[in-house]
Amino acid sequence: MDNRIEGLCRYLDQAHSVYHAQHGIVEQLEQAGYTHLPEYQDWTLAPGGSYYVARGGTSVVAFRIPQETAGGFLMSASHADRPCFKLKEHAELTGTYTRLGVERYGGMLMAPWLDRPLSLAGRVTIETPTGVKTKLVDLDRDLLLIPNVAIHMNRNANDGYSWNPAVDLLPLAGGAECAGVLDKLLEQAAGGTILGHDLYLYVRQKSCVWGLQEEFLSAPALDDLECVWGCTQGFLQAAPSRSVPVLCVFDSEEVGSASVQGAASTLLEDVLIRVCQAMGWDLRRMLAQSFLVSADNAHAVHPNHPEYADAANAPVMGKGIVLKFSASQSYCTDGAAAGVFRKICGKAGVPVQTFHNRADLPGGSTLGRISLAHVSVPTADIGLAQLAMHSCFETGAVADAVYLEQAMTAFYSAFLEAEESGWRIG
Repeated sequence: MDNRIEGLCRYLDQAHSVYHAQHGIVEQLEQAGYTHLPEYQDWTLAPGGSYYVARGGTSVVAFRIPQETAGGFLMSASHADRPCFKLKEHAELTGTYTRLGVERYGGMLMAPWLDRPLSLAGRVTIETPTGVKTKLVDLDRDLLLIPNVAIHMNRNANDGYSWNPAVDLLPLAGGAECAGVLDKLLEQAAGGTILGHDLYLYVRQKSCVWGLQEEFLSAPALDDLECVWGCTQGFLQAAPSRSVPVLCVFDSEEVGSASVQGAASTLLEDVLIRVCQAMGWDLRRMLAQSFLVSADNAHAVHPNHPEYADAANAPVMGKGIVLKFSASQSYCTDGAAAGVFRKICGKAGVPVQTFHNRADLPGGSTLGRISLAHVSVPTADIGLAQLAMHSCFETGAVADAVYLEQAMTAFYSAFLEAEESGWRIG
């Protein structure tokens, strides 16, 4: 297996929650020598410096200061959260069995979650002598399962079924005698008394490469950790440029980005303002020379249902990065932004495909549209073609993951200079 794909699979297999996904990116940044900038402290920045800001335990903005006079910001935005089940407060439901109360996070395909070994991961807040402290927790064992109803008791199950999340989708944790056991497991893992938690169910199945020529990659949370990984690798591998490279990994995209660490927050704007203040740059002039790549996976044409795709703009897995377009601006790519991104991919030898929703099947929106409310710059909405988006186990192509890494390395190595009628790309 390609070393790049091995690295992606290791990351996917450890990123069992949005908190662990962020932690994996922060580890890479620190290994590469990036300095953490707490938001509650003053910042001192220097030419040639590499820095990152973390917020909420789930979002990261990293950047480098060029040695030369800076141009604009070259930014990418991806998201680390995924549709899943979140554990409720006072979740334990006792009776004949011990079950757990959960609620849906994001727009998910529910059926694939049934009859699979599941576990819990996320963040807990524990009591300390002087206050409280947050810690990552991953129980990392076959712990839970959401059982299906037998066909004998639901003869219409194969004719279409409407899942009731308050009834059908409660995970089984143990027998009647297991009351209180989960709380003890969590406190043992946390090393203290738990005062609060943000815990999510995850499937135990590992990522895998498969197919007649090992061309496919399947894993939980390909949407959007595949883009998180590819953008991060490109950011770290890029050659120095007069443009300021900025890597953004946000939380909360699957629920509208309206959190203190989502793309609808002031996080990116706050960071860029403070960077410009520390370096004596004019923010508005910098933004006029800036460009954003919004990286969030795209729908591949389905092998069994090609009719759901726009026939002329139906991406195929393994055939390159997808540029996403929408007249409604749910995807922000326009002709000028598409031209910039195609030019950069052409220099990198990376193929590019296009996606439009079928006119009568509207899709969702992405980080680009939301980010523009705070940081208004030309934007290319891109993604990698995948199947079963918002399932707990999704499928993409090995080749596309490599293409994204190559494209983002070229993007972050470029120097973009705005002109009256376009862009100079160096």
